[in-house]
Amino acid sequence: MSAEIDDIDRALIHALEVDGRAPFSKIAEVLGVSDQTIARRYRRLRAESIATVVGQTAPWRVGQVRWYLRIRVEPSAALAVARALARRPRTYWVQMNSGGTEITCVAQSTSPEEPDNLLLHQLPKTPRVIDVSAHSILNVFLGDEAVYPSVLDALTPDQVEALLPPLSITDEIVPLDEADQRMLAVLELDGRVGFAELAKATGWSESSVRRRLDFLRECGAVYFDVDINSAAIGLTSETQMWMSVAPSEIQRTGEILASHPEIVFVAAMTGTANIGATACCRDVPTFYRYLTTKIASLDAIRQIETAPVIRTVKRGATIVT
Repeated sequence: MSAEIDDIDRALIHALEVDGRAPFSKIAEVLGVSDQTIARRYRRLRAESIATVVGQTAPWRVGQVRWYLRIRVEPSAALAVARALARRPRTYWVQMNSGGTEITCVAQSTSPEEPDNLLLHQLPKTPRVIDVSAHSILNVFLGDEAVYPSVLDALTPDQVEALLPPLSITDEIVPLDEADQRMLAVLELDGRVGFAELAKATGWSESSVRRRLDFLRECGAVYFDVDINSAAIGLTSETQMWMSVAPSEIQRTGEILASHPEIVFVAAMTGTANIGATACCRDVPTFYRYLTTKIASLDAIRQIETAPVIRTVKRGATIVT
């Protein structure tokens, strides 16, 4: 990292986690700084791969399925397999764990059958892939503000409230057409791209693009996340956890974990370990204290497996060079 981040950078990142497409003028007003400062700070954060806003679909809202893959490999093949996965469309958060013997990633499919194609045909054809398991992600637990939990906690509740976008989420499935998919492909790379570029990708007018994106956001079909380099913001210990809890305790346990500032991701999934989570802490001793206090206090957890992340090959939708 060529420059350290300060309190303004942290507040900006937190603001973008609340609303990734909030106008810089609105963020500036909430933070009490100039528009130019916010624009300049975000350009630097993005250029240095510290924080990038990306658009994604909520798979359940658009009739798709999201899978969590655990791939055991020989250490000598791990990086090649991870890079091959990272180059695939609709794969996210490709990471190497456990001394390089395991790769985890999230894959989004347009049908329940698509993971078979990924596992049988798209994974690198090498005998050094020892084992693959796929777990359907059933629910992602969010924070109190219905946005992904922030590890920064840099804004006051009033500031968060001022930035919250309007949402009217229902259980209705919203089908996506080819133009929607082209728009989302652009937003996956740059969630703050202008309407002119989105209009070019879709063939629609700028006003039509604006109305469509506003609708997809408001109904919860599309959301904006921030791909954050955790080490760049002082969180050098990233650990994945898989927990087994009784079915009656999944919802409550997931909600409690989502309220922990250490947790950046927590979801219910299929399999013996029915809750998966990722914790980002300042260092290993800090994670140890978190594990032996907050996690240990959750009586519903019957078994837990942990693995440190040793390398991130794809952060969200962004390939890490």
